[in-house]
Amino acid sequence: MAKYILKRLLVSLLTLWIMFTLTFFLMHLTPGSPFLGDKKLTPEILANLEAKYGLDKPILVQYEKYAKNVLTGDFGESITLAGQDVKDIIVRKFPYSLKLGLFSSAIAILVGTVLGTISALKKNTGTDRAIMLIVTIGIAVPSFVVATVSMVVFGVKFHLFPTVSHLDTLSSYILPGFALSFFPLSFITRLMRSSMLDVINQDYIRTARAKGLSDRMVIFKHGLRNGILPVVTYAGPMVAGVLTGSFVIESIFSIPGLGSSFVTSITAKDYPTVMGVTIFFGAVLIFMNFLVDIIYRFVDPRINITK
Repeated sequence: MAKYILKRLLVSLLTLWIMFTLTFFLMHLTPGSPFLGDKKLTPEILANLEAKYGLDKPILVQYEKYAKNVLTGDFGESITLAGQDVKDIIVRKFPYSLKLGLFSSAIAILVGTVLGTISALKKNTGTDRAIMLIVTIGIAVPSFVVATVSMVVFGVKFHLFPTVSHLDTLSSYILPGFALSFFPLSFITRLMRSSMLDVINQDYIRTARAKGLSDRMVIFKHGLRNGILPVVTYAGPMVAGVLTGSFVIESIFSIPGLGSSFVTSITAKDYPTVMGVTIFFGAVLIFMNFLVDIIYRFVDPRINITK
């Protein structure tokens, strides 16, 4: 186990470095400058700004300097938000995305697993068709449509939940949490249904029933343990993506999370913010995939992770 963990850590660090390198060079190869926009700057002012952020130096020199700074935890100063360090922006805004992401991920995994299992056990019945209809809508309809409709219906028309959320009360999580989790919930439901349909037709399930085990014991002890493996695979990157924030959902519900800062920094060509948030997002994604590999071993001991 220790050897496997060390190997996966080395691969994870290599992956993070490759992502960091590709993002850095591709970002600097895109045309335009973060200092142009609608501003009318003289060549002298533009040269001073580029010198302040080190953009006047050769690209390889910039890469080396930035890589050394990142190793010390310094992601630089935001260009669009003058005077604010990128690290401080992440520290200040990520807790909002984290809270909403954990809430939405829990809903997606728990509800999706339950609905998928029920749908598989009730195959070709009215219950199965109703669940499949709902999850098909969840997969087909964009999240901003779900967010807008739920806001208008449950927030504006019936006044059940707040439409502007700072995530300070339980009710403030409901609408953004539902909008953010609806797609992954629907995907997990379909994934779980397909997996469970395959599992419940396996020989060991028939053997367990032939031994006189109750349906509940067969499903929970034998079926779910094997049927949930595809969900575990999907849950890693899904949780990472949800945790780092959704620009659309955060914008609609006025949540001051990290997602809006990420997209805004891209459109403004705010190099330090783009790099800092990308590295942070990549680290979370890689960690979640690493965690999934470890969880595999406990979910199904037959999986050999020592090679």
